[in-house]
Amino acid sequence: MAIPIPAQIRAGDTVKWRVDASRDSFGNAVDSSNWSLSYYIRSNTAGEGVTVSGSAYGAGWEFTLSATDSATLDAGDYYWQSIATYGSEKLTLGAGQLQVLAALNYSGSPAAYDGRTQAQTDLDAVQAAIRAIISGQAKQYSIGGRSFTKLDLADLMQRESSLKAEVKREQKAALIANGLGNPHNLFVRF
Repeated sequence: MAIPIPAQIRAGDTVKWRVDASRDSFGNAVDSSNWSLSYYIRSNTAGEGVTVSGSAYGAGWEFTLSATDSATLDAGDYYWQSIATYGSEKLTLGAGQLQVLAALNYSGSPAAYDGRTQAQTDLDAVQAAIRAIISGQAKQYSIGGRSFTKLDLADLMQRESSLKAEVKREQKAALIANGLGNPHNLFVRF
């Protein structure tokens, strides 16, 4: 099936990928000699999306998402579907999700950039609230629309624990996605 679209792209980059020919459910060839293939990339924000049409490359297709088109995508999660068409026939060859990362290039003075995930941002805020409450600097603290008081220290500590676990899961997934392997794999040699 057609999946080789990258799992992560950076806004403003030119992104290229290739897809091999495939077969339909009856075993008939779905290739670039008769079929055209397009990737539709969208987010849950109206107006956020782009279509990338493939050009023939051998029996398969080659795709180029231009720097101009990728620059229009805001950072966040996107969904894609690859659809092959031949006359009036349409066939979904693949679907999935990708992440668009913010562009870090700038002109003039750089603006502030916070590359932390939401879980990491929340964890940092919870830890700051715990420190403020323990040191007596704050009797009340607000995080993400919830207010905490000194009496809610146990709630903050519980939230800190769950956020630490979430951040660890994100870090593990990032290592695996970057080809650095699962940090929890243990190999034993006899």
